[in-house]
Amino acid sequence: MNSPKLPEVSALSLERTAELFGVLSTPVRLQIIRALCDGEKNVTHLLAQIEASQPNMSRHLQVLYQSGVLTKRRSGHQIFYRLADASRALVCSLVRLQLARDEQVFEVPV
Repeated sequence: MNSPKLPEVSALSLERTAELFGVLSTPVRLQIIRALCDGEKNVTHLLAQIEASQPNMSRHLQVLYQSGVLTKRRSGHQIFYRLADASRALVCSLVRLQLARDEQVFEVPV
């Protein structure tokens, strides 16, 4: 039985997609994305929601920014981060869905 041939995808597209999944493979980064699903936040707001040191948070934000997942803007001394575009919002939805699913699977009845 012959399966339909997959459409051609460039090696560069495959490489960029693999890099994105690599960036998303850290729990703290998933927490950051989850927190930013509701809109932009500065580091102080993110630290209030996510257990991490300030240097650790800044490092993860920089990785997400450099990979194109996040954008940032400066307002005075503060930097605000947000999801870069609609495709990143889809990633956000998938993260929320997976976390909710896992919470239900591992929920212990009382």
